[in-house]
Amino acid sequence: MSERDEKRRPDAADAPVTSASPVPPMPPVPPVPPVPPISVERLGRAEGSSDDVRYAKAWRVWLAALAHDPEAAWAAALTYRSLDSEGREAWLDALDVDAPDVGAPAIALYAPILAVEDDDERRARIEATLLRHGTHGAPAPTEKLRGLRGVDETGTRRVIVLVHPLYLEFVEVLICALDAERGFADVRHDPIGLSEKAPRPGDVVEGVELEAVPVEPLIEELAHAVVAHRRRNDEVPAALARFVDLFTPRPESVDLGRVG
Repeated sequence: MSERDEKRRPDAADAPVTSASPVPPMPPVPPVPPVPPISVERLGRAEGSSDDVRYAKAWRVWLAALAHDPEAAWAAALTYRSLDSEGREAWLDALDVDAPDVGAPAIALYAPILAVEDDDERRARIEATLLRHGTHGAPAPTEKLRGLRGVDETGTRRVIVLVHPLYLEFVEVLICALDAERGFADVRHDPIGLSEKAPRPGDVVEGVELEAVPVEPLIEELAHAVVAHRRRNDEVPAALARFVDLFTPRPESVDLGRVG
């Protein structure tokens, strides 16, 4: 772990938990959260066993990791999506109790599950919780929407990369390889990652060196590729659906320093 990550990691496991026996040192953050979560408040009552205490401490350490670990955030989304209604309610109930003491921004705890929640009432509950936290719950992303482009030596294969801000230091990345005649040759979508690890000018992707370019022309290129794809009766890559909103100009999220 880097010094920067060490400074950023909250000590969520240090909050007091009532237990009848000593709690051993915690292992590394688990790749998936305990399910269903056990809140620390419940463990303060008589029914909390020493095993339950360790279980809850792992849950809190894992929650803290959601602020800086994209794999933990992605695991949260996948795990929450796999739960039934009762499990999701238990997850949200546990967050109501434990979130204030975890030390992570509310947006880091709730954004991954909001992205996969399809129940209107639970979505409203999550959104209301974020609103209660105000600007402290939803700080601005550190990134701006930015684009990169590269062309191979023959000029027939182009690679377009869009880096889209999510929240905090997290971004999602769309990589499209375009064929001059066929439209999309390949499309890859990284749903969540750290901004510092996203493609940058000078990086080589799909064998092509990238350079920073304005976003709007890239969106237009992608639109033309969609048309070419449909003319061939080919199915448009599903990953593009996540970025459909980008085909409508969003000047507030575009890095104007890279446009024009």
